[in-house]
Amino acid sequence: MRQSAAIQFPFSLLRPMAAAVSAKLVKELRDKTGAGMMDCKKALAATEGDANKAVEWLRQKGIASAEKKSGRTAAEGAIGSYIHTGARVGVLVEVNCETDFVARGDMFQSLLRDVSMQVAACPNVEYVTTDEIPDEIREREKAIEMGRDDLEGKPEQMKEKIVEGRIGKRLKELALMEQPFIKDSSITVADLVKQTAGKIGENVKVRRFTRYTLGEGIEVEDNDFAAEVASMQNAG
Repeated sequence: MRQSAAIQFPFSLLRPMAAAVSAKLVKELRDKTGAGMMDCKKALAATEGDANKAVEWLRQKGIASAEKKSGRTAAEGAIGSYIHTGARVGVLVEVNCETDFVARGDMFQSLLRDVSMQVAACPNVEYVTTDEIPDEIREREKAIEMGRDDLEGKPEQMKEKIVEGRIGKRLKELALMEQPFIKDSSITVADLVKQTAGKIGENVKVRRFTRYTLGEGIEVEDNDFAAEVASMQNAG
């Protein structure tokens, strides 16, 4: 009696299907843990979409423990500096942590350098977070947006909603923590700080920064170069 040939299935069909990871789930995990978007996607994929297990997965990787530490006092730290090529832009940044031991460590020092470079690369940034932006600036931005021609004739409720969105975007442009990280645009500077805090096991906070640009604030006379040369020749 003839034996029927065994049916061969593609190997991919024999593996369990990974649970679909929705953008909403990724965002919720990111908000909860402070981990980067790609880390959250990996965690959810590895745990078949189980949010609680995903948090544990991130914690095992040293990524998602910053939130529990954010309320602790960070009074130590260091002041970092960065001078851009050509010495035309210079930056001072203060980043705080909980212990001097951590402040001297390679991971903290790396964060300090990265944040300093970030400030140098973002000339429009003026504040650490949006919470620090004064009310008068918010009101000024609102007045500017409310007066734009493209809002003319729109219902008041719609106008308010549009203006709110525009103001939120503008305020983020002024805040260091909201900027895409220059070495990995999939995360913000805030994500970077939280990830570092999770890995080193301490609360970490960017406290303040100063950016210097060569010649900033100096009024330069706009001289007529040809007339200046002619004047020098006549004087001779």
